[in-house]
Amino acid sequence: MSLRIEVAGETNVGMKRNHNEDNFSIIEEAGLYIVADGMGGHASGEVASKMAVDSLREFFQATAQDPERTWPYKMDRSKGYEENRLITGIKLANLRIYETAQNDARKRGMGTTLVTLFAVEDGVYVAHVGDSRVYRVRDGKIEQLTEDHSLLNDYIKMKRLTPEEIASFPHKNVIVRALGMKDVVKVDTRFETPKEGDIYLLCSDGLSGPVTDPDILKIATETSDLKAMASALIARANENGGPDNVTVVLARWIA
Repeated sequence: MSLRIEVAGETNVGMKRNHNEDNFSIIEEAGLYIVADGMGGHASGEVASKMAVDSLREFFQATAQDPERTWPYKMDRSKGYEENRLITGIKLANLRIYETAQNDARKRGMGTTLVTLFAVEDGVYVAHVGDSRVYRVRDGKIEQLTEDHSLLNDYIKMKRLTPEEIASFPHKNVIVRALGMKDVVKVDTRFETPKEGDIYLLCSDGLSGPVTDPDILKIATETSDLKAMASALIARANENGGPDNVTVVLARWIA
């Protein structure tokens, strides 16, 4: 039985920011779904997140038309073609952002997080850099499929902080890995086999910060329409203070 995918996405500036540095893209023909959360002053975060999305889209279009096309990075022999294709596209986006920032003083220090879903014949690849997240909602449970590349998460892993220490951690939004920080980047990937009814949720930390996982699950299980679900999630983030731009892309596997 082959499953179809329905998708919806939405982005919102939130309650505290004056412009939106998030970007998302739904590239149905490639089965590629992307959320990027830009950072860097003077609107350059917006530039970085858009470059990441555009760069990945262009790479996928070029390689779809010409699978023999030479890539700027060697293939990792331990991984298959499609996973390598995804990682290479992200590495290329990273290099473009890094070089742009190096060549323009006003864009120094710009970068972006990136989370992607890439649907292939027998499942889906999840790839990410930074602290934007992918969740899976299945059988009434929610699971985070990505691990935040953040200082807070590093501390949690090393020290097992108490909930109180986590809540008052002073450097909550310091990211230890992002596109554009260096000329090379490590991309984390995993492979998933979706089941009928599964919802995969990609989001910037504008959602996962102010809205708890149980709350995300509640909205996802109570709302059947994906567009309405995306809007409800964003509304909840804004009700909870909307401290940041908030972006959501939802993909549901249906028979």
